[in-house]
Amino acid sequence: MTSYAERIESKLRGSLRPERLLIRDDSEKHKGHGGYREGGETHFHVEVVAEAFDGMNRVARQRRVYELLKEELAERVHALELVTRTPFEDAAQKE
Repeated sequence: MTSYAERIESKLRGSLRPERLLIRDDSEKHKGHGGYREGGETHFHVEVVAEAFDGMNRVARQRRVYELLKEELAERVHALELVTRTPFEDAAQKE
């Protein structure tokens, strides 16, 4: 069975073709809070650096990610903490 992290990675890589993608399961940090389930895979931190975000504002970028992951959000994933940048923005962030 494919994990939710693997499903997230596959969908984001396939659609956005990111230069950099980081997916971290932060579910244990939310133990005892809303949306948490035993076994994790309910709360994720996701960083995506992709040219696909060029010309989009932060809200449009996040909407795009949520649209791509709508099945996962409807099934088990309760929350996504998103960082969405273009390669130019990511390079500037590192300076």
